[in-house]
Amino acid sequence: MRVLLIGSGGREHALAAALVRSPSVEHVFCANGNPGIGEIAELKCINEVDAGQVLELTREVHADLVVIGPEAPLVAGVADRLRDAGFAVFGPGAAAAQIEGSKAFAKDVMASAGVDTARYIACDDIETALDALHEFDEQVVVKADGIAAGKGVLLCHSHDEARDALSLIMEDEAFGEAGARVVVEEMMTGPEASLFFLSDGKTVKPLPSAQDFKRVFDGDQGLNTGGMGAYSPVPAVDDAMANELATTIAQPVIDELARRGMPFIGLLYAGLMLTPTGVRVVEFNCRFGDPETQAILPRLRSDLGEVLLACAQGRLDEIGDLDIDPRDAVTVVLASGGYPGDYRTGLPITGLNQVHNVAVFHAGTATKDGQLVTKGGRVLAVTALGSSIRDARETVYDAVDTIQFDGKHARRDIAEYPTV
Repeated sequence: MRVLLIGSGGREHALAAALVRSPSVEHVFCANGNPGIGEIAELKCINEVDAGQVLELTREVHADLVVIGPEAPLVAGVADRLRDAGFAVFGPGAAAAQIEGSKAFAKDVMASAGVDTARYIACDDIETALDALHEFDEQVVVKADGIAAGKGVLLCHSHDEARDALSLIMEDEAFGEAGARVVVEEMMTGPEASLFFLSDGKTVKPLPSAQDFKRVFDGDQGLNTGGMGAYSPVPAVDDAMANELATTIAQPVIDELARRGMPFIGLLYAGLMLTPTGVRVVEFNCRFGDPETQAILPRLRSDLGEVLLACAQGRLDEIGDLDIDPRDAVTVVLASGGYPGDYRTGLPITGLNQVHNVAVFHAGTATKDGQLVTKGGRVLAVTALGSSIRDARETVYDAVDTIQFDGKHARRDIAEYPTV
């Protein structure tokens, strides 16, 4: 089949690599891609949140399947437009994508589905939010309701910190329209894990678990980022637990969305917290996570194209057990110095042709005068497989040390002490 992939980050590079090695896939196109994706797929340039442009390109390349990577096109309704035109699409429509596009919506769905999550209050103005603080202990979490590139969640260890957070989000508009509404919730404690669920709107199938590392510095210090690394699998979330969580968390949410007339066809990402009282949901996303995808998909031996097409066509129940490489995977992100704050771009990248036994996924790269250069905050993600976490770490950090660009920053403790 011919597949059109939408997106340009490290997640999409990992998806492209998995699709290219799928026996069912004849050709992969990618809009807009990056230099790394361009080495294995045919790049096309469009506005990926413009449904009309995406539809035109889908027709132009005669795509049998469209895979939408980022959340923005999903929330914008690109999948709806393609489905209305008769195309097979992996990715939820705009209504179901609210599971990520609105934290208040996600909380309401969880409540209706009976899924355990933090106690919360959704607030449309700062006065209501300030009053809501009195309903919680000193430690609370303040979340911008909309999409804020993974940075709209503020952990507050006192009500004073929470007031500052509310002012930052709702008065200073630090996250733009995403912060017009906020969710104030209790702070849960425990290690976190990510679990991805494939869905065709009816059936649910889990992928291997992963844990990502959000803080910019070692020891989980510093500002939140889009993710500085990940490993898979998480020892505490084995196959038996993943299947149990598919039954107790993912299936009720998928069923609730279907009941509301919002069938979820795509990848439901569950951010989980393993609390002392059991597994609770931190958040849902409506697409593959980044950088967890870069740790999970290299372990997938099944034909990804076949699996995603089955989801798009409503026949995931026909797909048997997924074939997963039993080895551990560790992914380390190479970021620009200063990220997630200000950083320089256009810096030459060297050493890629000297690394071995790893997969290098491009995220924020470009070419200038024939030279690969930095373009974004997160530049590359390097993944290694090993017979143990320790073996994978040794291989991946050898590669991390070989790849160079001015100001390169990488955490040195990814998967060093798996917390679960």
